[in-house]
Amino acid sequence: MELEDRASLRRVAGLSTELTDITEVEYRQLRLERVVLVGVWTEGTAAQSEASLEELARLAETAGSQILEGLVQRRSRPDPATYVGSGKVRELADIVAATGADTVICDGELSPGQLRQLEAKLKVKVIDRTALILDIFAQHARSREGKAQVELAQLQYLIPRLRGWGESLSRQAGGRAGGANGGVGLRGPGETKLETDRRRISKRVAKLRREIAAMDTIRATKRGRRVANEVPSVAIVGYTNAGKSSLLNAITGAGVLVEDALFATLDPTTRRSETPDGRAYTLTDTVGFVRHLPHQLVDAFRSTLDEAADADLLLHIVDGSAPAPEEQVNAVHQVLHEIAERRSDALPPELIVINKADAADEVSLARLRNLLPDAVVVSARSGQGVAKLVEEIAQRLPRPEVAVDVLVPYARGELVARAHADGEVLSEEHTPEGTRLQARVRPDLAAALQRYVTNGSAI
Repeated sequence: MELEDRASLRRVAGLSTELTDITEVEYRQLRLERVVLVGVWTEGTAAQSEASLEELARLAETAGSQILEGLVQRRSRPDPATYVGSGKVRELADIVAATGADTVICDGELSPGQLRQLEAKLKVKVIDRTALILDIFAQHARSREGKAQVELAQLQYLIPRLRGWGESLSRQAGGRAGGANGGVGLRGPGETKLETDRRRISKRVAKLRREIAAMDTIRATKRGRRVANEVPSVAIVGYTNAGKSSLLNAITGAGVLVEDALFATLDPTTRRSETPDGRAYTLTDTVGFVRHLPHQLVDAFRSTLDEAADADLLLHIVDGSAPAPEEQVNAVHQVLHEIAERRSDALPPELIVINKADAADEVSLARLRNLLPDAVVVSARSGQGVAKLVEEIAQRLPRPEVAVDVLVPYARGELVARAHADGEVLSEEHTPEGTRLQARVRPDLAAALQRYVTNGSAI
């Protein structure tokens, strides 16, 4: 239903924005933005720079754009004034005019000066990779927490890029002309619109931080309850569109939105599952990563990313059909290490899962098996390898600490039930005196079973 709702609101290319009847305002359709992509190749190979621009094109299409042209310039570093240099700006302006584009997207984060110079010279809207990713997040956020986190990231990005000098200047007059309170144009406090906007944004940022902190408390309470019950947790991480939500659905039947688009799902989803031997654990789907993930998002989605850092096992999903999956693996590891450095804590153990085996060719899969020898190959769509993955998860989850050999009277059947629910039952035998159990359990349950231990001690 969520996928159908999202599809119904997609912008449609080729439709006019003009209204024939003002009463039909609810049914207005917007045309897709016509976009020219620009990248600067500073390091790596030509194939890597083209792959980065192709990813930018997919991001732009996800945001609702029509790609007209993609340009890459070879430079030692981006031009500090115009990103691509004054000569290339003139060439870019000619291309924008010839194609009829209304937006230029740069494959990098532009400084406020670069943004202002490019818009002045190109006469069209200019945005960078960071703003594009933030726009996608704003479109796809569904929960109250997700919307607050995205708004916080957008405001942090916007503060140093506020513009408004000129017709937007707003000054408060005070005193008489030529009087002691100031000369012409300098009377009164002289507060500008920029200063007013910065103050309003700062107040809004402070409010959002308080709201997110309160939501963090709720999330920490839920996580603390799972920790108190010693329910093992598995966090699904990976590059965007690697198939994390599809794998969550394949293992738990969660029914999470699945779409072939970047950042299709942002809100974390936690579902309960069981290992083949009956042990319960939780599986959490986290936000996808991407190369050059904006730092504002890492900060805003701190509570969501902490789910991964606090897990007992990381399920790292890799798109086996991607052109360069090893680069995606490196991008995910870079973000995870940033989280670990901020928390000053070690990351949980990692299990790499190569997904989309049905869409990948055999040569690519063989190369990935060589690069990632411990990885599990699956296909969330066809179900191939999912059972083996569940068994591998069961092997890597932490097990109860205390092994016991007990004879529990039938009157204390609740202890047997707890051993099945919270522990790992190795053997069970029903005798005339009671239920004979050999199991691994938590310390609190071991203490409750102590009086029923056979041979006077735990095994």
